[in-house]
Amino acid sequence: MSLIPVDIAVEDALSETVVRRLLDYADRGYAVGVAYGRRGYGYLRSTIQGWNRAAKGKPFVVLTDLDRYPCPHALIEEWLPEPKHPNLLLRVAVREVESWLLADRINLARYLSISPNRVPVDPDSLIDAKASLVDLAGRSRSKDVRAGIAPKRGSTAKQGPDYNASLSDFASSTWDIDAARGNSPSLARTLARLGTFKPVW
Repeated sequence: MSLIPVDIAVEDALSETVVRRLLDYADRGYAVGVAYGRRGYGYLRSTIQGWNRAAKGKPFVVLTDLDRYPCPHALIEEWLPEPKHPNLLLRVAVREVESWLLADRINLARYLSISPNRVPVDPDSLIDAKASLVDLAGRSRSKDVRAGIAPKRGSTAKQGPDYNASLSDFASSTWDIDAARGNSPSLARTLARLGTFKPVW
């Protein structure tokens, strides 16, 4: 099987780790070249048309969060009014990439040192999955988890100092994608597309 070379564009380090895991999981022989982004949602929105044009020469996988859009179609329609090149795979996590991590309830609970019963059973329905995950970390029995992922009491920060590093570690080493896809239709759809993506050469 010949390798499928792709460049990727993501919002942050956590999203990059997730995309790399998914490309590897898809077992299609994806070979990741350059990883762009890590500058947030606004950066992806402002550059998506450039990635669409660049996809003529090399396939691109772009992952962003749905956030406040009513559905992925609405986001894609607003971000990309021009025709999408078939080599651009734009995937939208509903509503945030953290939803996909929450979907592996058992392993995430173990990683955060909390009861699995605390982890939401329908993470795609959460308005703010990141806030939910941070709240769970704040209830952890582990002092290190609380200090790393959750902000200090009284802080205006929305996350702890090791948020991305800690969850990237979980995503790369512990996250059970098979378990997660059964609890997240959004993740299941993305995996299906990665499994059938056929760039035009």
